[in-house]
Amino acid sequence: MVGRGEGVLMIRRIFVRMLLILLVCVPIRAKAAPQSAASQPANKPAPATCPVTLPRRAPSVAQGLFGAAAAHWNGALFVGGLWPDGTIVFQPGGPGFILPDGSFSMKFGWLRGAGLRGKLTIHGNRLDASAPPLRADIPDGYGDTGFQATGLIFPTEGCWEVTGEVGDTRLTFVTRVIKVKKTN
Repeated sequence: MVGRGEGVLMIRRIFVRMLLILLVCVPIRAKAAPQSAASQPANKPAPATCPVTLPRRAPSVAQGLFGAAAAHWNGALFVGGLWPDGTIVFQPGGPGFILPDGSFSMKFGWLRGAGLRGKLTIHGNRLDASAPPLRADIPDGYGDTGFQATGLIFPTEGCWEVTGEVGDTRLTFVTRVIKVKKTN
């Protein structure tokens, strides 16, 4: 029979091995070098070269996650609801919201994996031009474990890097944000 302390140690070893396997198997995407604000205005759409994070189906431990069919994770922190080709499209009648100040709001689900406790914080910045930082609406009431609903607010169109953090655990993804104008 395994004692409680030995059981916890065994679970930690398994978790670390799974995390190492994920780190080795998951492709690493290069980060685009930011360009000067003088070379690209902040309201110019993101170029096709935005190094977007492509989503995958979340593992079984995160199947209850909102957006689990289109997720990104590092073994401890998960985000769901990424767009299939990495581009969030805002259009009349489509998902998300265009706010009165012209910024774009979209819902994303986050999940703190087993053993991860703490308040989720999210920050982000535009990679391809100067822009105000990303804002995040992280409602209270979800506690400090498990699922956390969020709304990410992108001030402009463009190529955005988004990072969620719980304690020392970080998860980053890159997405392109575009607005499709209404056609007559």
